[in-house]
Amino acid sequence: MKKILVVLVVLASQFAGAQFIKEKSLNLQIGYGVTVPYYSVDEVASGGFFLQGELVLKATSWFEIRPYAGFMLTNSNGKNLQDGPSDEMAETKAFLLGGKVRVRAPIPWIAPYAEIGIGTSIGKFETKTYFSYYDKSGVIYHIPFSFGLELGRNNNVDIGLTYYFHPSVEQLAGAFAVGLTIPLKN
Repeated sequence: MKKILVVLVVLASQFAGAQFIKEKSLNLQIGYGVTVPYYSVDEVASGGFFLQGELVLKATSWFEIRPYAGFMLTNSNGKNLQDGPSDEMAETKAFLLGGKVRVRAPIPWIAPYAEIGIGTSIGKFETKTYFSYYDKSGVIYHIPFSFGLELGRNNNVDIGLTYYFHPSVEQLAGAFAVGLTIPLKN
């Protein structure tokens, strides 16, 4: 009897549909990536490329859940921010996976937002400063944090700064990114 009840509950939940998520869409972002060490004497930063896709699950007009997958590639040029030579560096070559939540002001045409979450980075990470040295390959965790603006009548253009804190290698990977949100049919 218990097995039949469990099967009926599972089937009923499949047909009921969740009322929590109001809309679904896909957000695609591209931008200029930067990696900096947490602690640096020479003020170094590595530039590169950032690409990310997010499934946007809109719960309310001001709250969204966003699972994401992305890619960050930065390379050091051996110079500091003042264009002088430096022995310090921070590089990221990683695939990013995780989830975050976005809180936004539900304003048409221009809506500020902030995001935070948790994720994993899979790849190669190198941080070399006078304070620390890390050369890791594999899987590490990261903490994503973003803020920016959603623009347009339907807030479907996204301009923002996104950061991935990597505490285990003492570096911050970030990007200035532009995104486009494409609605999905339910």
